[in-house]
Amino acid sequence: MSEAVRKVIIKKVRKKHGERHHSGSWKVAYADFVTAMMAFFLLLWLLSMVSTEKRAVMAEYFKNFSLFKESGKTFQPGSAFVITDHIKKAELKPENVAMSLKKALGRKGAGQQGKAPGTGQEEALMEHLRVDAVDGGVRIQIIDREGSPMFQLGSAEPTEKCREIIAAVAEVIRDQDARVAVEGHTDAAPFRGDQITNWELSTSRASAARRMLESSGLDPARVARVVGYADTDLLVKLNPKDPQNRRISIILLQPGTGGTALAELKKEIPGSMQPQMPAAVAAKRAPADEAPDREQSARQALQEKKAAMKKKKRDVMGLWD
Repeated sequence: MSEAVRKVIIKKVRKKHGERHHSGSWKVAYADFVTAMMAFFLLLWLLSMVSTEKRAVMAEYFKNFSLFKESGKTFQPGSAFVITDHIKKAELKPENVAMSLKKALGRKGAGQQGKAPGTGQEEALMEHLRVDAVDGGVRIQIIDREGSPMFQLGSAEPTEKCREIIAAVAEVIRDQDARVAVEGHTDAAPFRGDQITNWELSTSRASAARRMLESSGLDPARVARVVGYADTDLLVKLNPKDPQNRRISIILLQPGTGGTALAELKKEIPGSMQPQMPAAVAAKRAPADEAPDREQSARQALQEKKAAMKKKKRDVMGLWD
């Protein structure tokens, strides 16, 4: 009987808990770390492939981004015009402006002569243009060449070549948001008689350039100032009578820096060189206290224009308020 009933003995063996080097938990953590690092360096690589202009566009877009800025609208591919406007602002660089000017001059030359773009017409006109960077913006200079002036001798009447160049400049800058300053410069050749001086001539030519820009599509509200400097700011200082000293400067002020740029662009003229303006010219000058009113009117006109453009785009896309 004792042999039939066997006693069951249960033996419990306690395992010693030591460092489990061969467990797989650390591999999971390491894989997560490697994946995160790969994603991080992939992001750095992608950012390095993006141009400075596009990075500025993205930064500007997310800086002003709001889910509830305009309620009741859905995103559609056609709404990409918002980002396009930011791209135009970011591309305000001398090299981009110069390239756009060359293309615009090529199109105008081809349209007038019935030739294909790139026939060399734009190269001849580009000889009269200089594009460089200034504090707060980009400056386009339209200069005279030997035997090829931009204005009639001693007058503010532009030549046909000058009209063509300024029309191309207006085509490039009219879609920008930058404000515009127009400056007139002359060489040091004096006038005969006392009726007119280089001061009046430079101011008249700057005003003529402004009128041509506006007639070519530039919004008048974007004009920040029109001024003449006579021969006080020579381009070729070693030769005061060089034709290149006779020029028109069109300055594009970077959006958001208009006030600062205007202050920096004001040139300090020594007291001994201050122009003695005729009484008739001085009487036509606007009072200084009218400047804030003009500034406010210009801003209001620009805002109204932007609102009208947005409404037109909404109507085209079928996005109704």
